Amino acid sequence: MSVTIYGIKSCDTMKKAFAWLDSQGVAYTFHDYKKDGVTPEALRRWCAAAGWEKVLNKAGTTFRKLPDDAKAELNEDKAIALMLAQPSMIKRPVLENGDGVEVGFKPERYAVLFDPR
Repeated sequence: MSVTIYGIKSCDTMKKAFAWLDSQGVAYTFHDYKKDGVTPEALRRWCAAAGWEKVLNKAGTTFRKLPDDAKAELNEDKAIALMLAQPSMIKRPVLENGDGVEVGFKPERYAVLFDPR
């Protein structure tokens, strides 16, 4: 199974996800979307799988600092444009494994995803 984890290396949640994957012996590729960017295709794929409302991190500082007009009347296209312009607005981590996409880190969800049974 091919596993790619997307995020920002210095993020505390990312560090927890890396530690969990490492402790379980899960091999993965890391893509730092702050440093290496993110494609519109990847964002559309994640939004289709999880919903743009989950992919867009509205609780983060970057989103909260936006002017009100930028946050008004959000829809998927507007959310994707915001995330392309400022990847810090993407919830972390985004994990792709085969056909699936998992947004955010919860150890119990990762345990289900990587259950060898």
